[in-house]
Amino acid sequence: MNSHQSLRVLGVSLEIQHIAGPPHNRLPVCVFLHEGLGSVALWKEWPQQVCGMLGCAGLVYSRQGYGQSACVPHVRAETTMTPQGLRQGRLQPDYLHQEALEVLPALLQLCGIQQPLLIGHSDGASIALIHASQRPVAACVVLAPHVMVESIALQAIGQARDNYAALKPRLSAFHKDVDCAFWQWNDVWLSQGFRSFDIRPLLHGIQAPLLAIQGHDDPYGTMAQIDDIAQHVPQAQLLKLPDCGHSPHRDQPSAVLEALKYFSKSLGDNQRH
Repeated sequence: MNSHQSLRVLGVSLEIQHIAGPPHNRLPVCVFLHEGLGSVALWKEWPQQVCGMLGCAGLVYSRQGYGQSACVPHVRAETTMTPQGLRQGRLQPDYLHQEALEVLPALLQLCGIQQPLLIGHSDGASIALIHASQRPVAACVVLAPHVMVESIALQAIGQARDNYAALKPRLSAFHKDVDCAFWQWNDVWLSQGFRSFDIRPLLHGIQAPLLAIQGHDDPYGTMAQIDDIAQHVPQAQLLKLPDCGHSPHRDQPSAVLEALKYFSKSLGDNQRH
């Protein structure tokens, strides 16, 4: 059974979906981290499929400004903090680190989750990698991750900005404030301060099993993203998918589910021994 709720995390109301696991389940909880324009709703049924296949519980949430989570006032204005310590205005270039090292740990603590199996897509994959480099996790699965900024990504994000009027009606189905969701992502990625984003120096800190998946036709990143992960994380397993863009779980769902099943089998074996 799945349940939806709002949970206040560091003073911000976040949309949460819990996916129940089987009784007496000893597998780690899957925690799903969405992409730059994602939300609980935009994952659709995929988290339930993953948890059902693996036989584990799951947690899905929308970051601030996305889905049904609290919006950010004046999202395109200069960044300021309220007396209560809440952000107004633009995302800052360190937003992925803040999510990984402040918001996610606080959420996991509130939900009683220790050493999760993190499954992240795009921005969410970067959050998963940063978190796993400094916090204990059972394992980490990253779909179309960003470990550094490539010109191909800036080009695609610039095109998204130019096409926003056409994108907006489709995105509106997944966010209560679509302008907030779109512009906080688009503005920070195209800002000068974000050009130096590079988490490769952190990756050596990842000790947990890691699966990195990248599509050959991803307009937001090349194979350098996961090849660089493999250089810094010796235990990393790579899956490079043909006929696949920026969303491997949507473009090649069967291949991704099969890879997850194979990857997680060793985790289940370790839990039983």
